[in-house]
Parts: sequence; C-alpha cells; structure tokens
Amino acid sequence: MSGHSKWATIKHKKAAIDKVRGKTFAKLARLLEVAAREGGGDVSTNASLRTVVAKAKAASMTNDAIDRAIKRGMGETDGKAYESVTYEAYAPGGVAMLIDILTDNRNRTAADVRIIFSKQGGSMAAPGSVGWQFSRKGVILVPKSASEEELMTIGLDHGLEDISEEEELWHVTCDPSQVYELKSALESAKISVSSATSTMLSANTVTINDPDEAKAILKIMNELDDNDDVQDVYANFDISESLMQEVG
Repeated sequence: MSGHSKWATIKHKKAAIDKVRGKTFAKLARLLEVAAREGGGDVSTNASLRTVVAKAKAASMTNDAIDRAIKRGMGETDGKAYESVTYEAYAPGGVAMLIDILTDNRNRTAADVRIIFSKQGGSMAAPGSVGWQFSRKGVILVPKSASEEELMTIGLDHGLEDISEEEELWHVTCDPSQVYELKSALESAKISVSSATSTMLSANTVTINDPDEAKAILKIMNELDDNDDVQDVYANFDISESLMQEVG
C-alpha cells in the first residue's frame, strides 16, 4: 500500500497517544473556524462546515469544542484569522507531496516547511507541478474483524470504490462526498470503523527501496504532522512493510 494510505495507518496508531489527539483537535478547530467564517455557521447550508463537523465528531471532538470553534469563526468570540495555503514539494526519491496549511503567519509557516524539507534532502516545488497527480477520495480504515464480503455488500450502495489490505486493517476508498455516509452505514451494521476521512490520493506511486530515503521521507511526514499549521500531508510513496520495520 502506498502514500497516504500507509501514512493513514501510522497516524491511526499515533492518535492513540493523548498528546497527539490534543494536537489533532487543535487542527480540527482551525478547520471549523475557517469553514464557518467562509460559509456561515449553519451545517445545513454550508457543505464545507458539514464535512469538517463530521470529521471532528469522527475524531471524538466534543460538541462543545466544535460549537466554540464555529462561534470563533463567526466572530461571536475572539479568534485568529487563518489563511489557507497548499504547498507542493518533493521528498527524497522523487516523492511528490501536497501540504495543506492553515496559518495566521504565512511567512513563518513557509519558512518552517522549507526547513523541514531541506534538512532531509527534499525541496519545495513550483505551484501546479505536484497537484495534478492527486485526486480527492474518501478513505476508511476498518479492522479485519469484518469480512471483505460484508464491506462490499454494505459499501456498494454508499460510494465504495475499492478495498485493499493494510496490515491488520481493511483500507476502503470511496467517493469523497460519501465517506461519512459510508462510515455511518458500516457502524449501523455493527462494523467497527477505526478512522474515516476525505483525503488526496495519487494515481502515480514512487517505490522506495533505499533505507536512507525511507527514513528521510518518514521524518518529513512526522515533522510536518507535528507542525500546528499543517492540516494534512498527501504523498505518493510506496515503502514495503519490511523496510518500514527496518527504519522504525
């Protein structure tokens, strides 16, 4: 399995750590603020906000925390003004990456991201040179206590496009507009869902066999994920399970 799908599994394991979960909530709060500011605070008329609220609830963010973030976005309470930016870059081995940013200081964030790549032998890319490789998909991770047949039976009526294996999990891709509908359908059928999100997947993958390149790529992904301004990172690397274990 490649790129974001493998990273989604790694992040799923990281999310079990409380301090990482707290960082996830802070990032979701930013997304909620921006969505409410740009389209209003009513989820029935603001599709972007509706998607982020579903994502926040899937991450177990409380209703009170969601409401506070929406109110900040609506200007009902004090909050910062965040700007949305997408950076494009290349990691070692020619791996393409998209980095979604929400920041209150674009110059600071640009410098931080550039340093992360330069330290590991990567580089920033010109706008448009990476983005064309990616398309938006819904990604759901499901424990293998459910069978592939069960997932297919339920999922085909709710936008399911593909199922593959990712360690102890099923990796389900679907229409991005139906990811939370599919999640609800699975849970209604008593099938546990580990995570559900709308993300960007690349049709082109870069196979990484060099341990140093693999280590540098994972270091970049970790450092970006730990940056408060980085909302998400999409990449097209393919690293084997044995190499993943070798580089830790």
